[in-house]
Amino acid sequence: MLELLNVNPSSGEPIYKQLHEQIVRLIVGGQLQEEDVLPSVRQIAEYLAVNPMTVSRAIQQLVDQGWLERRRGQATRVAARAEAMESGVSLLEPQLDGLLAQAKQLGVSLPELLQLINERWQA
Repeated sequence: MLELLNVNPSSGEPIYKQLHEQIVRLIVGGQLQEEDVLPSVRQIAEYLAVNPMTVSRAIQQLVDQGWLERRRGQATRVAARAEAMESGVSLLEPQLDGLLAQAKQLGVSLPELLQLINERWQA
């Protein structure tokens, strides 16, 4: 699972948020299944060369939101109900809203945008 995670420290987005979003995508996308065990906070932090508190913050948010579960004395796992929580489409909505706003600002028509999306989808 570690090889599926990466962070960009120079991104404007906080590292804990990058981790949070990536783990949610792994769950929704099926790469992480219900009851799968996550590496420890320390292992993730060492692999990504980030502060363990940053990783802990992302994990705690995922626990609070029901994506992951922690049991005392056991490893953190993907929660049983996580699969039904959010669809992949709903995870794309913020990016889609941004794309549509940019297209409108640039004067790109809907047919042009749809053609561009279709071409990229086919590639």
